[in-house]
Parts: sequence; C-alpha cells; structure tokens
Amino acid sequence: MNKKQTILMTLCLMLAVEGWSQAMFQHPWQGKRVAYLGDSITDPRNSGAKKKYWGWLQDWLQITPYVYGVSGRQWNDIPRQANQLREEHGTDFDAILIFVGTNDYNAGVPIGEWWDERTTQVMAGIHKPKAMVTRRQRVPAKTAETYRGRINIALDSLKRMFPDKQIVLLTPIHRANFFANDKNWQPNESYQNECGEYVDAYVNSVKEAGNIWAVPVIDWNASCGLFPLIDNQLQYFAKPDIDQLHPNDKGQQRMARTLMYQLLTLPCVFE
Repeated sequence: MNKKQTILMTLCLMLAVEGWSQAMFQHPWQGKRVAYLGDSITDPRNSGAKKKYWGWLQDWLQITPYVYGVSGRQWNDIPRQANQLREEHGTDFDAILIFVGTNDYNAGVPIGEWWDERTTQVMAGIHKPKAMVTRRQRVPAKTAETYRGRINIALDSLKRMFPDKQIVLLTPIHRANFFANDKNWQPNESYQNECGEYVDAYVNSVKEAGNIWAVPVIDWNASCGLFPLIDNQLQYFAKPDIDQLHPNDKGQQRMARTLMYQLLTLPCVFE
C-alpha cells in the first residue's frame, strides 16, 4: 500500500468513526419538556423577534416549550409563573429555565441582602458531651422589596414545589436604550438606576444565587456575545433607533445557540 492509499484509508476510517459518533450521541435535553419563566425577551407576545430562543431550541432539539414569561415582569413574578406552570402541567415536565432581572434593574429595586442573621441557641458537641451553645445563625432574607429577597422567595418556592426538577438560572443580557414613549424611556446600562446601582449588581446576584440555592447558572451576560452599547452590534436588536433592549430573530438565534451548547454540560432529568 503506497502513501497515497494509506492517507485515503485513514481519512475513510476517520469519517466512519465521526459518523458513528454523531449517530450515537444525543443532546441530554433532546425531546424534553422545558418551562421558561421570565419577561419580555421570553414572552411570545413581544414583537422584538418572531422566534424566541426557546423556539430555536424547539426546532433544533425538539424541546416542547411551556412558556410563561410576561413583558415587564420582575423576579417577584416568578412564583406566580411557577404556580401557573403547576396548575397547567402539574409535575409533568422535565426542567425549568428562569431568565429575568433586567426589569428589576430598570425599576430601581434595591439589591438588599441574602441573609437575615440572629443570635440563637443550638445543641452541639465537639470532643465533649453535647450541650446548648449560643451561636450566630443566618436564614435567607425573604422580602419582596429587595432583589435578593425576591430571588430567595422565588427559589425557595420552586425548590419546594418541584424538588426533583432541574432549575437553571440565566443571567440578564446587556441592555442599551429603549425608547417606547414619553412614559417608558429607559437609558442604557452605563447609567445607574434610581437606587444608585449599575446593572452588574443584578447580574452578579443571579450568579451568587446559584451557590446559595444549589442551582446551575448560565452566564448569558458574558457568553451570548450580544453587546448593544456598540453600534455594530445593533444588528442583533429589534430597532436600532429606539429598541436596543430586545434581541431580534438574529439575536435570539445567537442566544439560543449559546444556550444549546451550555446545556450540554447539564442533566435535564435525574432518573
């Protein structure tokens, strides 16, 4: 066998192995039933894009979408959306994705604290007989008036409501100007909101929530690539002159493609 024949046979073997691998591999979220909770970027009624990210995943992975996102909603609406999911589907679904937070920033919801601390007594014993000792204890702060309190309320509720379901958090994406009308005029994320916070605080709190509540976080803010504060990136948004907040079809597709690959690292079900 000469060198040319050897190379040709090697290529044929490589192609055969690659084809076999593709035939054997299946995305872990293929054909699953997924609930989507969130705001306008998820809401099927929002006109920013004809096909949302969950629609692309439906096409590519045959995921059945149960969509509950509503335009303008904030983290305090997530328990309501979850209750609607339970009323309509019980537990007959596989996973939940939560994509919300940009409206909390725009509304100036205070960040708040994750924990309420108190001094209390608890039974403990290390290398000596157990006895009541005084210690500091922290419990999740649950107040609807703060961003972190809202996240605590929502995730506590979902963890109790759907204890065996995969729950994934998605960070808010970057946002630029949105000029709907004189009563809805939203400046871009380079400005602080009414309570003096930049959007970063809201994004980072979602990341922190992953560790606090043992839920995976996909950092769309960093990974999806959409950055409307640069004019060249406005090709991904609904209306370059007045709506640099809602991704268009091209933007939603890019978000979906990023999400599809990120979900490869996560189980959808635990059976």
